[in-house]
Amino acid sequence: MASQQNSATASIAGSSHDRILHAAKRLFASRGYENTSTVAIARQAGTSESQLMKHFGSKEGLLEAVFDEGWGRLSLFVVANDTEHTPQQRLRKLLDLMLSGMDHDPELKQLMLLEGRRIRKEGQMVMLTRGFTEFIRVLDGVLAQMREAGQLRRELNPEAVRSALIGMFEGLLRDQLLAEKAGFPSGYGSKEMRQIFDVFAQALAGK
Repeated sequence: MASQQNSATASIAGSSHDRILHAAKRLFASRGYENTSTVAIARQAGTSESQLMKHFGSKEGLLEAVFDEGWGRLSLFVVANDTEHTPQQRLRKLLDLMLSGMDHDPELKQLMLLEGRRIRKEGQMVMLTRGFTEFIRVLDGVLAQMREAGQLRRELNPEAVRSALIGMFEGLLRDQLLAEKAGFPSGYGSKEMRQIFDVFAQALAGK
C-alpha cells in the first residue's frame, strides 16, 4: 500500500527530471547557487543524487537547464515571426513578454538577476544559456528591422542599444527585487517600467 502511495505521489509530482528541475529552481532562488548542494536538491526532489547527475551531469548543468526551461516558456518565436506589427511595436512586444514572464515566475526572475551571467570557476564559466543566446538573436533582429524602417537613429550602434536595453531591464527588475527584499526605494511596477521602455523606444527613433 505504501509503495502504491509513493508511486502515486511521484506521478502527480512529475518525472524525476522535472522534480529535480523544480527543486533546484526553488533552492537556488532561496539559498543561492553557491550555498545549494546537489544532495539538498535531490532530497527536496525526493530522488537520489545519482539521478540528478544522470539527468544533468553537474550542478552547473542543472542551473543551465533551469534557465533554458524558463527561457523556453517565453515563446520568443512569436516575436521573431511577427509580421503584423512594426519593428518598434515588436520591440515593445518583446519587452512585454519578458516582463510578463518575470512577473509570473518570481523565482526565475531572482535567478536571472543574481545568477544569470555571473562568472564562475575563476573565470572559466559564464552562464550564457541557449535561451539567453536566442533572446539576443531575436532582439538583434528586431533592432536591425528598426534600423531598416528608419525607427533607429543611424548614428546608434545596434549592439550598444541592445546592451543598454538589457542593462535597463535588469536594473529596473533588480531594484524592484531589492524593494521587495530590503525596502529599497523603488516604488514602481510593470506599468511604470513599460512607460520607461516606451520613452526609450521613442528616443531611439529620434522622436
